[in-house]
Amino acid sequence: MSGTWRSVPSPACGGDTGPRRIRRGAALALVFVSVLATGAVTGAWGDGVRALADPAGAGAELNSPASGGSTDHSPRPGAGGAPDPRAGSAHDAEELVSRSGDRWSASYSAREYEGLQRDLHGEYVGVGLSVRRAHDARGAAVSVTRVQPGSPAREAGLRPGDRLHSVDGKAVEGLPVTEVVSRLRGAQPRPTARDAEASAPGSTVRLRLARDGRQWTETLRRARLTVDSVTVRELGGGARLVKVSSFTAGSGEQLRRAVEEEVPPGAGVLLDLRGNSGGLLHEAVDAASGFLDGGLVATYDDAGRERALYAERGGDTERPLVVLVDGGTMSAAELLAGALQDRGRAVVVGSRTFGKGSVQMPSEQPDGSVAELTVGHYATPSGRQVDGKGITPDLSVSLPGGAEGAVAKGRTVLSGLDTRP
Repeated sequence: MSGTWRSVPSPACGGDTGPRRIRRGAALALVFVSVLATGAVTGAWGDGVRALADPAGAGAELNSPASGGSTDHSPRPGAGGAPDPRAGSAHDAEELVSRSGDRWSASYSAREYEGLQRDLHGEYVGVGLSVRRAHDARGAAVSVTRVQPGSPAREAGLRPGDRLHSVDGKAVEGLPVTEVVSRLRGAQPRPTARDAEASAPGSTVRLRLARDGRQWTETLRRARLTVDSVTVRELGGGARLVKVSSFTAGSGEQLRRAVEEEVPPGAGVLLDLRGNSGGLLHEAVDAASGFLDGGLVATYDDAGRERALYAERGGDTERPLVVLVDGGTMSAAELLAGALQDRGRAVVVGSRTFGKGSVQMPSEQPDGSVAELTVGHYATPSGRQVDGKGITPDLSVSLPGGAEGAVAKGRTVLSGLDTRP
């Protein structure tokens, strides 16, 4: 297996139906990773993962997009063809990880790692629902927050606000949102060949739903769907909110195209990195290139050797730019925020970021499992270490208005940066 470095992106980057989406694919090898990927795939983290997934607590019905895997690996045992009997085991990797004592290390079975490879491209198998646990006049419930366009759920007429009572006959009341998500996908913590078949595209899932006092049962067929990591929303006065939910393959170019094609010349950009827990490092560097005219983006140590990452020349250095961050901003997203802050290119607004600045290298084991172990750390252009410290915003805000309150504050700062006549 060729060496790749990784970072985990948002576990809940789902089918947001509001903003316009921009798509493009690419293949990268240099990435970062964290143990969050294991928790997202197995569902072992429970409701706690929602704070990292979405400030509003929403859970998307998909694996963590880009939570691992580069696209340049040759096929491993269990990839395609007959199921590999070792695919459900991560014994060798688990043993290696347990001996390391590394809190950011992670182990994957061969099948899990193949799934992470697909996630890297923003792909997942499901029905296109995002859900959250909500409280209203009727009590606590799991409610649909988004229905992805073109998905089985959209074709069946499901809508945001529908209440989900059960999945395949299992009541969801009291279940962690992550477990509800796993059941929608048909995912298993250690899938066998039979489990994989049951959760493959074309497999069915039976949902019990309620809307306006009416209950009904809907049977949907899972499909392979794609997630758009970059979305754009108009803020007024020409400014745009550009949200990057994760750094999947091609997202750096998506961001640059979004700014070039959908933001009027000279208008400000509110770059929303809240809840973005990382992805491909090269994509974050590509994103930085859209706002910098060359220069240093980050340094990192590779087994004792210091290396540097540079932006391409020719980026837009005049456009007003504010970056929104929070405690769910991690790894490659922190690297981008820190670079734009250190280079004096953007005002960073929000709360201190997570502080995931360590680098992991994957290694395939004899049984086909994969172990990820920390090999180094990265720093911002000024030399700030991110791991365990995070990025401190230029303007710290804690607003009762929640997510939209933070957007309003960022918009105010952006207006002050607007230098247009």
